[in-house]
Amino acid sequence: MSTALVTGATAGIGHAFCRELAERGDDLVIVARNRARLENVSDELRARHSISVEILAADLSDRAQVQRVAERLADRDRPIDLLVNNAGFGMKRTFLRGDLADEEGMLDVLCRAVLVLSHAGAQSMKDRGHGAIINVSSVAGFLPMGTYAAAKAWCTTFTEVLAHELAGSGVSATALCPGFTHTELHQRADLDMSKVPGAMWLEPDRLVRDCLDDVRAGKVISIPGVQYKMIAGIVQLAPRGLVRALSGRAASARHPNG
Repeated sequence: MSTALVTGATAGIGHAFCRELAERGDDLVIVARNRARLENVSDELRARHSISVEILAADLSDRAQVQRVAERLADRDRPIDLLVNNAGFGMKRTFLRGDLADEEGMLDVLCRAVLVLSHAGAQSMKDRGHGAIINVSSVAGFLPMGTYAAAKAWCTTFTEVLAHELAGSGVSATALCPGFTHTELHQRADLDMSKVPGAMWLEPDRLVRDCLDDVRAGKVISIPGVQYKMIAGIVQLAPRGLVRALSGRAASARHPNG
């Protein structure tokens, strides 16, 4: 039986990973800030799938709390076979109009926590000769659409670097790069998503299954949805000036109040 540690486990893509992994019979270590929500998810999954669920309440913008999660990943007596770095949030305002402390907090969660937890997980897994790491990035990382996109670009590139270092070790690293997905993220960031066509939305349960298939296939980049595979391919071939212009317009539409 395998054990997976999932951050941002109580909502959206993280919760979908928990449901899918529990259905497959994996035990879980679930991480999020809100203990009450963690307990609700734990009760739900234990009752439905008769698995073991361990709760770790932690704010991943806090270095000491990130370290607690890293120590759990490094625990040789309770090995973690799959790490899903999913915790994250978007920004309500553009970079120059927003609060710098909020920007720093986002970088702590989207970049630093991924760095620290991947290091702990990869070291422990490599010593045992097996395991997998999924870093939830975004197709936004291929586009210059604000500091969220910049952080996700870092996440994708970092995962590629990690995958190269782990090659031949029995441990894999995969960057999951979804597009618009039905989760709480956009509502919490107060973004106007009304103009996004219905065909561009992904369902978290489906993209999680597709990602786990890509992990088994040894893929380093997992882009769910034919529409987003096409977008990613076009963006990499298009003139960068054109990409910046179109991305700027899209970002302005999503942040109408700056």
